[in-house]
Amino acid sequence: MSVLPLVFTSGWASGINAYAVVLLFGIFGATGLTDEVPESLQRTDVLVVAGVLFLCEAVADKIPYVDSAWDSVHTVIRPIAGAVVAALLAGQNGSLPELAAGAVGGTTALLSHFVKAGTRMAVNTTPEPFSNVALSLAEDLGVAGIVTFAIFNPVAASIIAAVLLALGLAILFFLAQRIRRFLRRRAQRREENHLATAGRRARYQPPPDESDHF
Repeated sequence: MSVLPLVFTSGWASGINAYAVVLLFGIFGATGLTDEVPESLQRTDVLVVAGVLFLCEAVADKIPYVDSAWDSVHTVIRPIAGAVVAALLAGQNGSLPELAAGAVGGTTALLSHFVKAGTRMAVNTTPEPFSNVALSLAEDLGVAGIVTFAIFNPVAASIIAAVLLALGLAILFFLAQRIRRFLRRRAQRREENHLATAGRRARYQPPPDESDHF
């Protein structure tokens, strides 16, 4: 079970930024910093794709409302990525069944994703964009720091990840009112856009052909 702390930490980090996790593990394995990373994560094409998607997320994460749209798309992607990375790590180590590792990594990634997405919804109720940038930078640095620490001390890193996950879930509970406010605003914007689209269609609708009356 020695790989379990690394699996848990990678799952938590994948729920925050799955592309950063794949990129970091791939680089650590390719540079020989660790033997825990399977060769499939060290492939050049995997690193290039992960790097490009990481840059896309780094930009999207810092724009209000765009970050929440990005999170919605990644509700499925991040848990799957967490499960796949965990299964690959377990298969490389051989001390934990891959199916169990995938379940741990995917579940942890899903929980941390909900924390991230919910926190972003709450932050988007504020009028200024600086909190989005600060939160995004903190998330990126946190993922990079904990994943790197997990390579050298996986047990301590998993404890930190567990504490952060618990704190995040508790904060999410207290931010529930702001999250509901964000969802109401988004629903209102959708309704306004729908009404505006319907109004434009009615405005540019051609008049009826009066030749039918003759």
